[in-house]
Amino acid sequence: MQDWEKDPLTLFGVRGKSIIITGATGAFGALAARVLAAAGAKLTLAAGNAGELANIVKLCQELSAEVTGANLRPDSEANAAAIVAKATGFGSVDGLVVASGMNDVAPITEMSPERFLNVMDANVTGSWLMARAAGTRMLEQKTGGKIVLMSSARGKLGHPAGYSAYCASKSAVDGITRALGCEWGPRGITVNAIAPTVFRSPLTAWMFEDTEKAEAMRKGFLTRVPKGRLGEPSDLAGPLLFLLSAASDFYTGHTLYADGGYTAG
Repeated sequence: MQDWEKDPLTLFGVRGKSIIITGATGAFGALAARVLAAAGAKLTLAAGNAGELANIVKLCQELSAEVTGANLRPDSEANAAAIVAKATGFGSVDGLVVASGMNDVAPITEMSPERFLNVMDANVTGSWLMARAAGTRMLEQKTGGKIVLMSSARGKLGHPAGYSAYCASKSAVDGITRALGCEWGPRGITVNAIAPTVFRSPLTAWMFEDTEKAEAMRKGFLTRVPKGRLGEPSDLAGPLLFLLSAASDFYTGHTLYADGGYTAG
């Protein structure tokens, strides 16, 4: 009998693993930080807002996690390298969660090329730079690693409300995921993406309220969601642990849709 057969839950363990999270003060990044801290990972949290970063670092420390902060955004090769270097203080880099990014909603006729490129840089170039920097370290270690990028249901589906930049950027993240899954699979590094639809966060809290505006939005949107509800943070916690643990060792190049079946129909 193999060890995992004695306790299958050990497949999902991340205790002691050194994991980087960029965009650690955003909705998904903060969720990832709390979940991984509670699971015993050693965390390097990166974000551009120093005050909010200090708060999430403190919260994770209160969960008894070993945590360090990097007041940096992954918007340059130098910054990406500095974030990874910070993580090596734990001795290794075992995982990466790229939760940094942005959206800018406008009809294409009203969106400047500069605004379009800002979205692409934040969502695509930042993901590429961090994967490159962390992956380089993982290859040097020769111990493999886990990389999780942040996609969206909008990487697969369009949106009529001015999402030309966002949809394009998330489609590109899916492309990076597939390409690096193929490139690094033989070297023991898995690369996957989580693609949620609307889930509860400070930015979307109004959509969960019992107001006329929120109810009207939900009624229309949920007709296309087989599960019949919006997403909750717990719907992302499980997939995150799966993709960062040994449970997903044979999975790479995938985009996992945490969307209640929205993209299936």
